[in-house]
Amino acid sequence: MSVLAEQIPPLPRLPTEDELPCDDGVPMETPRHRLQLEILTRALEPWAAARGDVFVSGNQFVYFSASQLRGRDFRGPDVFVVCGVERRERKSWVVWDEGKAPDVVIELISESTADLDKGEKKTVYQDQLRVPEYFWFDPFDAEDRAGFALLEGRYVPLSLDAEGCLPVASLGLRLCLWYGDYMGVDTAWLRWSDQHGLLPLPEETQRRRADIAEAELERLRAELAKLRKGTGGSGLES
Repeated sequence: MSVLAEQIPPLPRLPTEDELPCDDGVPMETPRHRLQLEILTRALEPWAAARGDVFVSGNQFVYFSASQLRGRDFRGPDVFVVCGVERRERKSWVVWDEGKAPDVVIELISESTADLDKGEKKTVYQDQLRVPEYFWFDPFDAEDRAGFALLEGRYVPLSLDAEGCLPVASLGLRLCLWYGDYMGVDTAWLRWSDQHGLLPLPEETQRRRADIAEAELERLRAELAKLRKGTGGSGLES
């Protein structure tokens, strides 16, 4: 070993997800913010599971630098998605352990957080985490939504498509407005969409399956009624 190597102190070991705080005790801004987070994460989970290499999370810390640790800046994105990783439970997303930052980040803004989400956080996602796509949405003001894609190190605003949706290129999906009732709140919600339409929530999938089953049952009942009519009911009724 050279004299120079002996003089260089070893780099400090950065902590793992098991050694880092994973909860700050701060709830979502409002119940509507919490419901919007649920819509985005619950609808995307089946899609992510089918892909097999996508991690979806909400209101979870993202650790990316030693300076962040020193400043105790632990608050993470409201919703984030990471592609090409193992699907498993995590207490926090630790960039130096995982080897990459999120591919998509969504912040659910409010009057009290708008300046932070549109300014400081956007800069962090652009310059430090280098998140390929960043979006914000105000659950109480559906017109206050925007998306950005990282191009040559800078965020470039995304344009709405013909249906008024924001493209999410890294996922091959879109973020669209949907007006409807979720958990008793009838308003405009931000939802995922693919080429076939909105990604359904689990309960919507269950209702769809129930409707298909009911339609099939009605078809069989109609077939049985035709058979009975054709035989005059002989042998089919007591």
